[in-house]
Order: sequence, then C-alpha cells, then structure tokens
Amino acid sequence: MVQGGFKFHQYQVVGRHLPTENEPNPTVYRMKVWAEDSVRAKSKFWYFLRKLRRVKKANGQILAVNEIFERKPTTVKNFGIWVRYQSRTGYHNMYKEYRDTTLNGAVAQLYQEMASRHRVRYPCIQIIKTATVPASACKRANTQQFHDSKIKFPITFKLIRANKPELKTTYKATRPCTAMY
Repeated sequence: MVQGGFKFHQYQVVGRHLPTENEPNPTVYRMKVWAEDSVRAKSKFWYFLRKLRRVKKANGQILAVNEIFERKPTTVKNFGIWVRYQSRTGYHNMYKEYRDTTLNGAVAQLYQEMASRHRVRYPCIQIIKTATVPASACKRANTQQFHDSKIKFPITFKLIRANKPELKTTYKATRPCTAMY
C-alpha cells in the first residue's frame, strides 16, 4: 500500500549494541534509510550495521525509529543521490540528479530509473548519500534544462470541448481537429 503518494519513506533508525559488563555504555549509531515501512527500515538498519560494525540484531537494540518528512514539500528542488549498486558484473558507484518536490519522490524516481535503465532491483541498490543541490552546482544536462527562468511547455493536444452538458455527445459526425495553427 502506498502511503502519502510514495512507496518509499525516509526513516531515521537509532540503535546500539546491548550493554555488557565490559562496555556498559556502547556507541549509539544513527542511520537514515529508505523503506516501505518502519519494520523494513529496522531490517535494513541491521543489514548495514552488520556490514559496517560488529553488531548483529541478536546482540543489539533499536532505540528509536522516526519517519523524516520534507520541510518544504511544495517547492521544486534539485536532489543529488550517490548510489552503490550490484549489477550482473559487479558493484558500481553512481551519482544521479533528479528534480522533485520531495526527497522521497526523487528516491522513487531513482528506483524506477535503475530498474528500467540498468535492470537493478530494489535490494541491490544502496543509497550512500543524498543532498539538495543548488542550480549552479548541478552537473547533469537533464536537470540543467529546467533551470531556465523563461521555460515554456507547449500544449501539444488541444481539444475543443462542448460548452454545455446537453451539447456533449459520445459520437461526433466529424473528427475533432487538434492541430495548433
């Protein structure tokens, strides 16, 4: 089920190793992960923590799980995403740029593009870092083309509609003219 329009949500997961006699105050680790819900976010946290530090779920504890929301979800921003992914030949690093109103939307675009262009599924993608990129620092031509202040989007298909409901019919005697002259 897609909640709030996005499949993936950003979660902040905080956890640590269980306290022992040798180490009564273990180091606390905080990680931002994208997942469908908080249960999968915790699972992803343990997956990464097991790789980075010697902490397993069996001898660790979750202190907090919080969903992170966008500060300004109505303004369009440029997002840079650093990714590590596993392909059929090996592991690769990649930098991608997307324009979206929220970081969750940009991450959803990333997963869609990686699946379509590189045939990389969701479990094989690891998001290393994300950042809001100013227009002057954008590298990709696909995002730079939208930085024009006088940008225009032409109407390619214009259909003249009936001005009253009683004039609206399912079938017309003549074909509608949609050409823009």
